[in-house]
Amino acid sequence: MKKFFSKYGIWVLAATVLLAVLLSVLSYFSATSSIMRNAMGIVASPFRAAATGVTGWFEDKRHYYADYNELLAENQKLRDELATLRADEQQAERDREENKLLRELLGLREQRRDFVFESAKVLEHSGSNWTRTLTLNRGTNHGVAVNNVVVSSEGYMIGIVTEAGLNWCTVQELVDTDTEIGALVFRTGDVVIAEGDFALMQKNKLKVTYLPADTALLVGDYIMTSGLGGYYPSNIALGVVERVEADDNGLAQYAVLAPLVDYNALTEVFIIKDYEIVE
Repeated sequence: MKKFFSKYGIWVLAATVLLAVLLSVLSYFSATSSIMRNAMGIVASPFRAAATGVTGWFEDKRHYYADYNELLAENQKLRDELATLRADEQQAERDREENKLLRELLGLREQRRDFVFESAKVLEHSGSNWTRTLTLNRGTNHGVAVNNVVVSSEGYMIGIVTEAGLNWCTVQELVDTDTEIGALVFRTGDVVIAEGDFALMQKNKLKVTYLPADTALLVGDYIMTSGLGGYYPSNIALGVVERVEADDNGLAQYAVLAPLVDYNALTEVFIIKDYEIVE
């Protein structure tokens, strides 16, 4: 034995050291993972990273589309709410206009208790070289008839109903060339005629004719309906005298009359369906 160690002692020592190192290395790897598993982990690591990245990308997309759809739904909800608010605002505006019309109608009824009124909306303005008319949304179903007088909210003359359907009527404007209405000068009581004129119609004016020879008609005088003959109600303002002129032969005078209403701005009017006749 002594000879064995003296002859092979160095090799035994080297083998012992090598075995100790090997055991230490194996002990280290056994504490973490096997050599094979460690090698497979090194090889699989990039693939794991790639898989994690792809999974994360799909997850991000899923959240994106979920958020996008949620935003779409919220946007549609806001659109619906806005549409509802606009509808409510439009209804409120219609209610305000209706209340305004009713207040005006009440005011007219207070002014002229002898009149029966029907409120109406202007559907159309029509005109040509010879005629000027309005179309209203009231007709025979509402008690409207031909020759009814139409006035503004202030009670000023607008025109005469010349045609009536079931739910509509046509109104000949005061400045129309076919107009011929018995009238009087409010200040003096002189009886005159208000009539349409082709040249003056283009300027939204009409004539006052059959002036008395000794007339004292002044610029600014009000001309009213006379009510004589029972064709139309009395004391409805037709317009204001703008100027007094001599006719073509210089033998008579006539006045240029400016109506008190702006026809282009008319949207709502009042039809006088009945009234007390002045004898």
